[in-house]
Amino acid sequence: MVSMLSASVFGYSEKASAAPELKTKSETAILVDGDTGKILYENKADQVLPPASMSKMMTEYLVNEAIKKGKIQWDQKTAISDYAHKISQNRDLSNVPLRSDYKYSVKELYEAMAIYSANGASIALAELVGDGKESKFVGMMNDKAKKMGIKDARFVNSTGLNNNDLQGYDSVGSKTDENKMSAKSVGILAFKLISDYPEVLDTASIPSKWFRPGTDDKIMMKNWNWMLPSLVYGYKGVDGLKTGTTDNAGYSFAATAKRDGTRLISVLMKSNSYAGRFGETKQLLDYGFSNYTKETLLPKGYQLKKQKTLPVIQGKEKEVGIATKEPVSMLVKNGEKQNYKPVLVIDKKHLDKDGKLKAPLKKGETIGHIQLKYTGKDADHGYLLNDGSGKGQASVVTTKAVEKANWFVLAMRGTGHFFGGVWDSAVDTVKGWF
Repeated sequence: MVSMLSASVFGYSEKASAAPELKTKSETAILVDGDTGKILYENKADQVLPPASMSKMMTEYLVNEAIKKGKIQWDQKTAISDYAHKISQNRDLSNVPLRSDYKYSVKELYEAMAIYSANGASIALAELVGDGKESKFVGMMNDKAKKMGIKDARFVNSTGLNNNDLQGYDSVGSKTDENKMSAKSVGILAFKLISDYPEVLDTASIPSKWFRPGTDDKIMMKNWNWMLPSLVYGYKGVDGLKTGTTDNAGYSFAATAKRDGTRLISVLMKSNSYAGRFGETKQLLDYGFSNYTKETLLPKGYQLKKQKTLPVIQGKEKEVGIATKEPVSMLVKNGEKQNYKPVLVIDKKHLDKDGKLKAPLKKGETIGHIQLKYTGKDADHGYLLNDGSGKGQASVVTTKAVEKANWFVLAMRGTGHFFGGVWDSAVDTVKGWF
């Protein structure tokens, strides 16, 4: 891979404003830009812990994926197994009581899971998507985690409960097993969920709703996310996402909020109190919204000053113009805009052994990307996923087409090089005579 670092993108400098030091009491924490996955703050974010009901975000993802693929429908009715029924009757857990002699729609079970963290409803959905087996669904959860780039997660059930709470119905892992993942991995899951299925926020942001209204089974589902604007710890812009609480996990929370076009995602794991996780989340979100601003660092059509063209071999033309296909916008700490420099990276498949582009090339063909390298003094935490997926970078495309030269032109060029070499040798020999 060939890369070159240019001069600064910007022709001026700013004095960086110092952001206040941020400390969290939770065991682990992370704050990210919800649009690019850029990490703004982290504390022990790779430490693996039980995520509790934050696990249900993966269940939500797979349900939405099954809807998108047409495997299930929102208005589809599904029966309740003995397992889902028995768990749903345990009021020491978050639940809506389910009947074993009634079929529920996917929509109402999904709302019970997303709003009220209902465990029985989660199991019923897992069994539906997993062809009747939660164990198969758990396999899907682990497979999807790997595809998302999550390397440290291990799911043993669809709910986030400890297997001891499943009343003998646990089918994956030991009796004492529970789901495990890091705060960074929970952040990736939240990021993927709202990126791929932004409509999940329509449900996650509902503060309260009746389950089975007008029936003997009706129950008011109050959202456990008390940072929704109309609830106890209301915070402007919060519209998701998922709390989690078990004895081993403590009090955890994956939150997201959007203000003035900027979306943040925060994750706290193992906070020491129910209210504490909301207070710390407020700290994280305040820090992000106060100290970072969305900036366009590269415009569409940007060209590096010293690399507006690249050499091409075997083409009718010997060079081709290049420019960015799209602009690059990202959250930047206040006063640090000038500390991002563009770096050109060319895909190896487009290069010959001498590092030159090979013809033919189409107009608008992607030949690499420009990424932004941070050169400031603060720690750069990178991105949730450093997989070259377009976050914090722009595709570089050709500005015109370059056709491959025919055999005669290539032969003449080769002949020209040959005779040019002979002439140079001859001149050197003549010089040697005098």
